[in-house]
Amino acid sequence: MTSFLFGAAGFVLTTVALGLVAVLRRPAEVDHMMAAQLLGTGGVAILVLLAAATDESPLVDVALLLALFAAFAAVAFVRSASGQESEVSRTTSGG
Repeated sequence: MTSFLFGAAGFVLTTVALGLVAVLRRPAEVDHMMAAQLLGTGGVAILVLLAAATDESPLVDVALLLALFAAFAAVAFVRSASGQESEVSRTTSGG
């Protein structure tokens, strides 16, 4: 079972790498954000597979943090792309 999990992690790593090459060749910022999301999702999958293969539970914690950071990056990108001010800056500027 361990060799299968390592093989699956290698397969996911290969597909993520190929996907990143394809997405990063495009010039739009949205495509670069998609690359970051792909890297986050693929990284989580790889870390969970490796955690299951090696019985190292801290890898699951790292995978959860990576998923959280990827979500924060997506929210930050959407906020910057839409041009919205944050609630804090509106209340502190008196606007």
